Amino acid sequence: MKNMKDMRKLLIFLLAVSLQAGAQDMAHYKKIVKELASAKYQGRGYAKGGANKAGKFLEKEYRKAGADEVTLQPFKLDIQTFAGRMEMEAMKGTGQLDNSQLDNSSSSRQTVKSSNWKKLVPGVDFSMREYSPGVYGEFPVYHVDTLHFDADRMMADLAKPEYANCLVACDFWFTYKHRDVFSRLQTKDGCTNAGLIYLWASPIKFFKAYGHRVVDKPIVWVTPEAIEGVERVRLAVDAEFLKGYECFNVIAKVEGERHDSCFVFTAHYDHIGNLGKKVFYAGANDNASGSAAIVTLAAYYAKHRPKFDMYFLAFSGEDANLRGSTYFVEHPTFPLDRIKYLFNIDMVGDNNPALYCEVSDSGMKDFPLFEKINAEGKYFSELHRGDLAANSDHYVFAVRQVPCIFLENEKGDAFQYYHTIFDNWKHAVFDSYEPLFRLVRDFVEEYK
Repeated sequence: MKNMKDMRKLLIFLLAVSLQAGAQDMAHYKKIVKELASAKYQGRGYAKGGANKAGKFLEKEYRKAGADEVTLQPFKLDIQTFAGRMEMEAMKGTGQLDNSQLDNSSSSRQTVKSSNWKKLVPGVDFSMREYSPGVYGEFPVYHVDTLHFDADRMMADLAKPEYANCLVACDFWFTYKHRDVFSRLQTKDGCTNAGLIYLWASPIKFFKAYGHRVVDKPIVWVTPEAIEGVERVRLAVDAEFLKGYECFNVIAKVEGERHDSCFVFTAHYDHIGNLGKKVFYAGANDNASGSAAIVTLAAYYAKHRPKFDMYFLAFSGEDANLRGSTYFVEHPTFPLDRIKYLFNIDMVGDNNPALYCEVSDSGMKDFPLFEKINAEGKYFSELHRGDLAANSDHYVFAVRQVPCIFLENEKGDAFQYYHTIFDNWKHAVFDSYEPLFRLVRDFVEEYK
């Protein structure tokens, strides 16, 4: 070399070549996450067609990435949605029902009008249980005494005239512990209460897993701060049950040298959609992060032709209780017994130095290889293996004896926001993408 300047240029060039060989395309990855988390897709739910719009976007991305085949696998689901009015007000102290303050243009639906009541913010102060019906009107609130809980005494209280048609407010985990009692309060025959208020610490969450059914009475998630000391609430919540809603999985294939076996990469692209007309759940981490990761993996293998076929399965309906992946394993587009290993990538947009994983029974014999590669590459401080659970799309493959692993970077700065309105581009984190990409790539290369 003529001088140190030339040496520096060479080192920069070699570094660039090295990074290209690793093929983690951070710019491409971020672009996909930002797109999927944008308002265009309205939280990738069902009421406004956001999930299907996102699926069409991913179909185009796989084609641009160089996939040899891209197909859509349609399926249907039933789901409760909340994309209309979403209004709640609370009053501390005894309030009186004043019909002059309610819009009675519909005999079954009344719109809350503000007076001296405190207006609660959807997605911040309250949300709806996914299987709740819509609700309209004004209700007294009965606060459960969890310190001196007595189920018989609570039922006796609820039979009193002052608590007729009330909403029963209680910490969610307490109701879960005593679900045999509180499940009775969800049915028309169980009690005269109008519904339930579940207390959940901020940030308030919203779930869709059991939205395929609707219970008799409304159930509202509320933060403890928003409901403390409140004696009456007003609600105007629209709900629409979508029966036989058409969704689809996006299936991309990169052909390898051999077709007798394959590796499979999965991620769900749907999310929980809307909470009222103005609020949507962007799902940057859950799971725009995983969806983007498998697109960039497809691009990598399209440029670096693998020994075996590679499939990239972008599932819809995961947040509706694994509906897309369940449909796929019941109607596979290739034999499941050809899968050498499956990687389910879900919520990996975070910065925990440790990586959480779950492994199927048939995949455990190869888990030491993951640990070896991770240790040698120093990708994550540890691979924290949890018990196999029905918490994401890998589960439906695991119970069918497919070797698979679930990869999630939980409990970092972004984890607290999942299933909240704050899981958005503003709070997006990208630290785990490159080490996860390298871990998966190296495993495929060394797998025998």
